[in-house]
Amino acid sequence: MIVVTAAGGPTGTAVVRELRSRGEQVRAVVSRRGPRPELTALGAQVVVAELTAPMAWSSVLAGTDALYLVWPAFDPDEADGAPALFAEARRAGVPRVVYHSVLRPQLRTLPHHAAKDRAEEALDGSGLRSWRVLQPCAYAENVDGQLAETRASGVLRSHWGLRTGQSLVDLRDVAAAAAVLLLEDGLDGGTFEAAGPEALTAPRLAELIGARLDREVVAEDVVPGGEVPTSYVARCRRTQHDHQRAHGFVGSPRVLTALLGRPPRTYAEHLADLDL
Repeated sequence: MIVVTAAGGPTGTAVVRELRSRGEQVRAVVSRRGPRPELTALGAQVVVAELTAPMAWSSVLAGTDALYLVWPAFDPDEADGAPALFAEARRAGVPRVVYHSVLRPQLRTLPHHAAKDRAEEALDGSGLRSWRVLQPCAYAENVDGQLAETRASGVLRSHWGLRTGQSLVDLRDVAAAAAVLLLEDGLDGGTFEAAGPEALTAPRLAELIGARLDREVVAEDVVPGGEVPTSYVARCRRTQHDHQRAHGFVGSPRVLTALLGRPPRTYAEHLADLDL
C-alpha cells in the first residue's frame, strides 16, 4: 500500500493514476470529505486527513509500504508541516518516504521554494530509513488553462517575459518518475531533478501552440505592476514570475531521462495529446 497526499490536486491525482496503472494499491489522502470520482474511478482507497493534524496519521500510515508527500501549492504551513509528517512516518515505521519538492529549492527569495528547502533539510535529519526527493520544474500543464483563450484570441499571455526559457515538464513524466522513486531500490538519499527537454521561451511556446491550433499565435508580455504583494500566495506567485522573468527556470533533462529510461516528452508531444 502506498499513501499519496494532496491526492485531489493535479500532482497527487497523476501519481495515483500512475501507481494504479502499475498495479499498486494506493491510499489517496484528501483534506475534505465529499465525492472523489477521479480517484475512486482509479480504484484508490480515499481517506480524509489534514496535513497539519498529526494525530490522524497513525491510522493513515498503518501498514503502508511508502509515503509520497505532496504539499498543496503555495501553502504557508509546508516548512513546518512537512517535517512533522516526516516524524509521523518515522514513528509509524513507514519503510520509504518520497518528498515532492521543486527544482532549485535553494532559491530563498521565493518563499515557496524556501519552504521546500527547509523541508528537505529536515528530511535529511529525520532518521527515516529510506527517503528520496523529486524536484520537478514547472509543468507543461501550467499553460493548458489558457489554450482555449489563445485559440480565440491568437495571444499567449506570458507572466515571465519573452526572453527567458523554462524547461516545462509533462506531469505524466513527473508521476512516472515518482513511481520509480517509490518502487525501486538503490535510490536512497537521492535528490532527483525532473525537467523537460527544452528551454522554452514564450515566443517558442506560441509558435508550437500555433502549429497545433493551425493559426498564428503571438506571445504577449504581461508585466506586473505595483509593489510585491504581502499575502503569502500572491507574494509567492509574484516573486516566482519576477525570478523567471530575470533568470528563466531551466534544468537538465538527463536525470529524468535516466529515471524514465527514455527522453521526457517534448512540449509538442504534450500538445499532441490534448483534445484541442
